[in-house]
Amino acid sequence: MGIIENYERVKREVEAAALSCGRDPSRIHIVAVSKSFDAGVVQRAIDGGIRIFGENRVQEAKQKMPALKGDFVFHMVGHLQSNKARDAVRLFDLIHSIDKLSTAQAVADEAARANKRQKVLIQVNTSGEDTKSGVSPDESIELARGVTALPTLDLLGVMTIGPLTDDEAAIRKSFIMARTIMHDINQTLGLSLTELSMGMSGDFRIAVEEGATLLRIGTAIFGEREVK
Repeated sequence: MGIIENYERVKREVEAAALSCGRDPSRIHIVAVSKSFDAGVVQRAIDGGIRIFGENRVQEAKQKMPALKGDFVFHMVGHLQSNKARDAVRLFDLIHSIDKLSTAQAVADEAARANKRQKVLIQVNTSGEDTKSGVSPDESIELARGVTALPTLDLLGVMTIGPLTDDEAAIRKSFIMARTIMHDINQTLGLSLTELSMGMSGDFRIAVEEGATLLRIGTAIFGEREVK
């Protein structure tokens, strides 16, 4: 199967999962994670109708995006270092991975310089795995409070990465926690956050069932990545 055929298959599966649990499929967006694939591959995806792409590294996106043409946006879905904030603001429509206030401040400063209101999510570590980035659940409300105090940032919601396991109960628990955290942030701070970024190629159906609005799907669309 080609990229577009893969994308359409995933889209059908997302729609079926949404309808099976009473959700509106139009409220769920697929972020096609194109990390490690070159601009030619991404251009074919754009030409085939894919509009939202995710990249894990600022430098890779910086090299890739100038060669692309058409109607598309990129999201930053990997860990963001503060020293990459300027390029991140310039390149990305939405940054999924704000996990500390110092990073948020750096992004806000660069957004002010660019006269831009930067859309962001806070990343919460709901799996408890040391290898994953993200603020701890206990500190998520305070991070959200700090982010919303920065006038050039627009906080839309929460991102998490499910645990690396075949245990569906553990994955579901992680996603439920993210949804609950967003609800608690809204209740505590009087906000109306709506975006939940969670679910990848192996667990997006569970993510849909637990309220995901942004699915970060790479392998199921682009195929296996080459090891570089």
